[in-house]
Amino acid sequence: MNRRTFLSLAAAASVAGLLPTSALAAPGEPKRIAVVCTIWKYLSHAQHIGDRFLVGYPHAGVWRKPNMKIVSLYVDQRPEGDQSEARAKEFGFKVYPTIAETLRCGGDKLACDAVLVIGEHGEYPDNDLGQKLYPRYEFFKECVKVFEADGRSVPVYNDKNLSYSFEKAKEMVADSKRLSFPVLAGSSLPVTWRLPDIELPLGCEIEDALMVGVGGSDAMDYHALEAMQCMIERRKGGETGIKKVEMIEGDAVWKAGEKGRWSKDLLVSALSRSDSPLGLTVEDGRTQDLVGTGELYKLVKNPAAYFIEHNDGLKTTLLMVNGAVRDYLFSSRVKGMAGLQATQFFLSPTPNVTYSACLVNGIERMFETGVAPYPVERTLIVSGALEACLKAKKQGSALETPYLKVVYKAPAESSYCRA
Repeated sequence: MNRRTFLSLAAAASVAGLLPTSALAAPGEPKRIAVVCTIWKYLSHAQHIGDRFLVGYPHAGVWRKPNMKIVSLYVDQRPEGDQSEARAKEFGFKVYPTIAETLRCGGDKLACDAVLVIGEHGEYPDNDLGQKLYPRYEFFKECVKVFEADGRSVPVYNDKNLSYSFEKAKEMVADSKRLSFPVLAGSSLPVTWRLPDIELPLGCEIEDALMVGVGGSDAMDYHALEAMQCMIERRKGGETGIKKVEMIEGDAVWKAGEKGRWSKDLLVSALSRSDSPLGLTVEDGRTQDLVGTGELYKLVKNPAAYFIEHNDGLKTTLLMVNGAVRDYLFSSRVKGMAGLQATQFFLSPTPNVTYSACLVNGIERMFETGVAPYPVERTLIVSGALEACLKAKKQGSALETPYLKVVYKAPAESSYCRA
């Protein structure tokens, strides 16, 4: 077999998903990272994540500088305050006009060891469900084209949900499995600190679960759904998929609570973990039983409830309560465990947002080992659940979701910050 034949067969095998990813960097040398993003400016996700690979980040009480370097960058938009060229000049990498050139660093072959796809922030249209049409799928597919053409694939981190479309998200996961490259996706909430530090036992029997979130759709409700998913995926049998969803708003949310559709006990438990109750607490410092006093119903002008029924029978609820608190909170009732299991997903303030360090640490580990710390299927099912809930809201009734049969097992140990 001559060299040309060998290289041709090797490339074909890699595209078929038969060869593992391989690194360009020699042992001990910094791994080469390509960044593909919508924008890079102050407080954008690309800035938060990219800067940590450029300058390092605090983690577990030490300063950590990854043995990695950003070697190339693609930015889709350059709004006022753009930092892309300044960062490139300061840290010695180049901004390229296309994604393919970025991954190849201007050459004719893949020239990086890992890719950061950060499709968050920027000016993009909304669809009829109110979803921002960020081009995450399009960015990802451009990377896949390079992998296929060059016969080599590398680990990819995809920021937040895979896509606004479950069908597109599913295709992205299928591509990663077909070409044998690891994908890590999602946001900071599942990996940030928990107050208190709670990890539900693997294989536990969850009887009921409720999440409290704040912010607008479809950006912040994704965060809340993903935070709840990282807790409930540890139940007996693992995740089995979603059977049906419904989303309601306004007074119908409170009426559903009165009828027992969501648990007031779980809501009180979750709110008890909040560090940011609003209303009277802000006015004169008093503590509040927001539910018992009825203050919650005064503070929240337009509540929203997301009802999710899983294939194994578990029913979960997300309540979006803008105006009552500023935290993301979870509570559950677990068979055999005393009391309710409730926690806050801690989000430290801007501009440092140290919870991004927890996320970057997981990305760094995947780039180093080639193994994602938690399954991409978590992000896949949450992407699908959010889209389905918004469809249910639009049609004004519950939506059957047999297509959301996403099955996976949670990792033995949750990958959230403890130190």
